[in-house]
Amino acid sequence: MAEYTFFFNPMSRAQIARWALHEAGADYEPVLVQWDAKPAALLAANPLGKLPTIVHHHQGHDHAVSEAAAVCHYLAEMTAPELLPEAHEKADYFRMLFFAAGPLEQATTAQALGWNVEDHQAMVGFGSFDRTMDSLDAWLSAHDYVCGKRFTMADVYLGSQVMWGLRFGSMPARDSFKAYWDRCSERPAYQKGSAIDNALIAEMQTEQSGGDAK
Repeated sequence: MAEYTFFFNPMSRAQIARWALHEAGADYEPVLVQWDAKPAALLAANPLGKLPTIVHHHQGHDHAVSEAAAVCHYLAEMTAPELLPEAHEKADYFRMLFFAAGPLEQATTAQALGWNVEDHQAMVGFGSFDRTMDSLDAWLSAHDYVCGKRFTMADVYLGSQVMWGLRFGSMPARDSFKAYWDRCSERPAYQKGSAIDNALIAEMQTEQSGGDAK
């Protein structure tokens, strides 16, 4: 048995976890999940059926982890300590990891869906879209990575958010964002994981096209 079971669909946030698995050099078994046929093992591990979900088979116990940011950090804790923050980096690491998982994702989602939250800034977790983008811009203009010059697992999560924001237009194409993503996308682990997911997406789209043609 592999050390990790990885429930995924390539057209989901599971792309983040695959990148993290490859950064960690983890031994994992991928389980492809169809949207309309979620396996019982996934629902037992995560009743929401959300992807990604990993199960760590460790010392006779199974430990389920969901939420992409948590998956990233867990993999670093258990399998790749070199991707964890050093003591003087922890403040930046956790600040930006949770910024990406909270305000940044909320702001880009609201922007993509056309939600106007200007009258509800006290309720939403990011204040305003522009302030969120300005905050990230200021950080990435002064830092190569989350923790300065050194790549950590927080960059897998933040990098993925920036990549999707640029790709789908839910974030402005600011110079600091593009430069940061250029650095992240050069990672061999990202390229290997992305190649696997892109090949699966192409295969699924080909199968879908064939079915539509019948």
